[in-house]
Amino acid sequence: MIPAIETGRLLLRPPRPEDAAAIALYLNDFAVAGNLARVPFPYRLSDARAWLRSQQREPEPEQTGFAIELAGAGYVGHIGYQAGGAGPIIGYWLGRPFWGRGVMSEAAAAAVAWFFSATGAPAIYSGVFHFNTASLALQKRLGFVETGRSRLLCLARGAEVEHIDTQLTRDVWKARQQ
Repeated sequence: MIPAIETGRLLLRPPRPEDAAAIALYLNDFAVAGNLARVPFPYRLSDARAWLRSQQREPEPEQTGFAIELAGAGYVGHIGYQAGGAGPIIGYWLGRPFWGRGVMSEAAAAAVAWFFSATGAPAIYSGVFHFNTASLALQKRLGFVETGRSRLLCLARGAEVEHIDTQLTRDVWKARQQ
């Protein structure tokens, strides 16, 4: 069961069918979709509904996703995990009206803390497209380190894009929490 996680301003909770309109609104913005690998552009309400249907299973922690609710604003983004070749991968996005307010920093710190407490995984993997400096700065604040560069297909851009690969180990996370 996906837990609900409360922070100072946020509620991280399982995504619900009624989130579809907000998901479609925020992901149908190239400034958001163009930073994500597997999100098409334009992004329609039918895309959001199909994605939400795919989330209606009981996930393992390595495949858990959280809707991000901001007090007074409702659904503003998503953060979650998927299984990857090297290990669990964290991905996230936030609607553009909420950028620059520390929302994703707060959500990501809570999601990482939950993940390391719920699993025995030694590390979390992630990364950003080379031009996404805000997301890379967020990852560095959490303790992620660059592990290499690759090329990754960005559906919204219709092209392979240079990707900065990152990793956060459990040991680094624990040390930074003390």
